[in-house]
Amino acid sequence: MVLAQELNFTRAAARIGIAQPALSARMRRLEAELGTALLVRNTRSVVLTTAGAALAESAPPALAALDRAWDTARSAAAGELGTLRIGYSLSAGAETAPALVDRLIRGNSGLEVGAVPMATPEISPAVADGRIDAGITRGEQPGRGVRRFLLRRMRIGVQLAQHHPLAEHPEIEIADAAAYPLRLPDRATNPVIHDQLSALFQDTRPHPRFHTPAVSFDMSQRDLRDGVTLAPAGEAAVTAQPAGLTWRPLRGAPSLTIHLVLPREQSPLHRRIRAVAKTLAHELHWLPD
Repeated sequence: MVLAQELNFTRAAARIGIAQPALSARMRRLEAELGTALLVRNTRSVVLTTAGAALAESAPPALAALDRAWDTARSAAAGELGTLRIGYSLSAGAETAPALVDRLIRGNSGLEVGAVPMATPEISPAVADGRIDAGITRGEQPGRGVRRFLLRRMRIGVQLAQHHPLAEHPEIEIADAAAYPLRLPDRATNPVIHDQLSALFQDTRPHPRFHTPAVSFDMSQRDLRDGVTLAPAGEAAVTAQPAGLTWRPLRGAPSLTIHLVLPREQSPLHRRIRAVAKTLAHELHWLPD
């Protein structure tokens, strides 16, 4: 292509960065492969033959297509290409999952990301058997054939009505919260988080009353707005705070964790997810330094 533009072996060799004899040898090999002359050359000039002119005209789009093919292969190898399916628990859908999805697709036009809410106990098995590529769960959910990476650590507090008497305090004592009915996720739906949240109150006397509504923990908020119950929750609840509710931290409570779940055997796409999640957790201060 360079020789067709320059029609001069000396200038073309200089542009390519090789010696002139090497360029002449390459041209002879190319003509032998095609079985036809591409150039008519003598001591004074270089002229394209009909075949040479045809090749010079048709080669650029073919070379551009080849470059795109190489770029596509490199993007796939870097995990920047493909379809990514992420399952997430509803409690991670208010802030954590959207932030990760947004970061994954930003600047990666070749990456298609589909995120779907799932029952928490289903996420790790779905990652292990390949139904989804990654999962986001509260707590270190059990499951074989997966690897879990700590994505976020957050304070535990309670959601409560803005008019509730405890809402006047910047922090709430665990014993004070236990004096009211506590709304927890159904244990059958999320045993890890149910047990972790209920364990906060195991030493309080009298034992608190736990309320586990049949409707999803994230959908029905009437009992909270009416001030009847309090709902232990991570501080991410502040981001998607329904009208009439607020959140206060529980003094001395351990942190709540959110994990990224990936298959044990990881592809470039999985490694890409892991790298993006790690960067995001650092930038948004989801984990202590």
